[in-house]
Amino acid sequence: MLKLTDDGAKITLQGQPQALDNGLFWFGAALLVGAVCVALAMSLLPVRWSIGALALLIIGSFFFNRQRQQHKKATAGNISSGILWVRAGELVHDNQGKRMPIQLTDSDMISLVGEQLEITDGDSRRKYCISGFDNIQEATATKAILQGQTLTKRHVNIKMSSD
Repeated sequence: MLKLTDDGAKITLQGQPQALDNGLFWFGAALLVGAVCVALAMSLLPVRWSIGALALLIIGSFFFNRQRQQHKKATAGNISSGILWVRAGELVHDNQGKRMPIQLTDSDMISLVGEQLEITDGDSRRKYCISGFDNIQEATATKAILQGQTLTKRHVNIKMSSD
C-alpha cells in the first residue's frame, strides 16, 4: 500500500519474510546434540578422549558460523516485507521495529524487473532487490521517487445526485 508523504512515500511491502535455511537448522541441532555428548564424554571418558570430543565440537561450531555468515551475506540485500519510507536518493526499511537506512549514491542504478526493484552499484553488482509491492505501479512510483521525481495527489470531486 502506497501513501504519499510531504517528502516522499510510505510503502507497505506484502511479501513473505526470508525463510530460514533448513540445512543450517539441522546443522545447529546436530551441534546442540554434540555439545550434550561432549558434556557426557567429559564426565565418563578418559581425558584424551574428552579433549578430542571437545575439539570436534569446536571445529563443527567454526563451520556452522562460517555457513551462517555466508547465508546472511547472500540474503542481506533482499527486502520483501516491512515498511519502506522512500525519499529522493534514500530509503529506510522498517522491518518489525528494526530500521535500516539506505543511502543511494550517484553511481547507483535503479531498474524495474517485473514487479521488483533492483538497485545496482556502478560496477553492475546488485546491492538491493526490493519485492513485495502490491502492484507494478507501486514499484514504478518507488523508482520515480528514488530518482528524484515528485509525485502529486490528484483530488477528485465526487458529486452525488439524489433521485
